[in-house]
Amino acid sequence: MDIFTDAQAAQGFVLEQGRNVEATVYRKRYPTYNYADVVPVVTEGAPWAIGTQFFTVDTTGQAKIISGAASDLPFVSATQDTGSHDFWMIGAGWEWTMEEINQASLYRTNLTATKPIEASDSVERLLYNTAMTGETLKNATGFVNASGVTATDVAASGTGSSKFWTAKTGDLMVDDVNDLLSTVRESTGEVEYADTIALPPAAFRLLATTRVDTDKNKSALTLLQESNIYTAETGQPLKIVQCRALATASGDGGGRMVAYRFDPEVVRFHLPMPKTVLTPRQKGLMAWESGVITRTGGVEVRLPGAMAYGDEILAP
Repeated sequence: MDIFTDAQAAQGFVLEQGRNVEATVYRKRYPTYNYADVVPVVTEGAPWAIGTQFFTVDTTGQAKIISGAASDLPFVSATQDTGSHDFWMIGAGWEWTMEEINQASLYRTNLTATKPIEASDSVERLLYNTAMTGETLKNATGFVNASGVTATDVAASGTGSSKFWTAKTGDLMVDDVNDLLSTVRESTGEVEYADTIALPPAAFRLLATTRVDTDKNKSALTLLQESNIYTAETGQPLKIVQCRALATASGDGGGRMVAYRFDPEVVRFHLPMPKTVLTPRQKGLMAWESGVITRTGGVEVRLPGAMAYGDEILAP
C-alpha cells in the first residue's frame, strides 16, 4: 500500500490505473445512440484535418446516328466541380483527486471508472445529437432536417381525412411508405432506389402491431416487408430502422419518416477521429485529469435526391 502526498508522487499509480479505465471506456457500448445504424459512418481522412474536399463529375452529350463517312462525331463532355466539408472537435474530461487516488491505493481497488464512463457517454450523446439534428454552433443540419431534401406530407387518407398513422389501417400505412419510396424513384428519373426506411419508434410499433385488412394474422410491418416497391423491383429486402429523433422532426413537430439509399455516396456521418482517451496528466498539486476526445464533421447529404422526407405520420 502506498500513500501519496502530492499528485507527482502518484504518477505511476495513476498512469497504470488510466490504462484500466481506458480499456473500460472502449469496451462500453451505447445502443441508445445508434447513429451508425441510421447513417453510414465514414472514418476516412486525417484525424486532425481541417475538413474534407471532394470532387463531382457531370457529363453531357449523347450518341447519334451517323453516316459511314462521318467526320463530325458527336462528342461527350465532362465538367468537374468541387465541394468541401469542415471538421470540429468534441470532448469531455474528468479529474481524480488525491483523496480518490489514495483511497484506491489503500483498499487495493481500481480508480472508479464512473467519471470516465460518464464523460464518454456525454461524447456519444453529443455525437448522436449532431448526427440526427445537427449542431447550431457550426451551422450544421443533421439526418432528420437536412437542407435540400424534399419533404412532403403523407396522404390524408385516414379516418376523418387524417394523415396520422394512429387513424389509418395497416394497408394505408404501407401505402404511405411505398409512396415515399416512389418519390425517390420518380424525382431522380428512375435512377435512384431508396433501400432504407427510417421511422420514429412509435410509428415502427404501429406497423408491427396493426393488422392488415385482408389478413388479420399479418401485421402491417410484414406486409411492408413483402410488398414494397424496392423489393418488388430489385428482389432485395427493404431495410427498416428506428430513429428517435424523427418523432418530432416534421415542420410542425410531428413524426417524420425518411426514405433513402443507405450509402455514404448519398449521406454520411464524418468521424475522422474515433473516440480517443487521453493519457492522464497532473493537474496542480492535488489532482490528475484526463478526457475523451473525437472529431466529427456531422452529417453531409451529397445526393439529396436519393432521400425524401414523409411528414405528419405522428401527431406533434
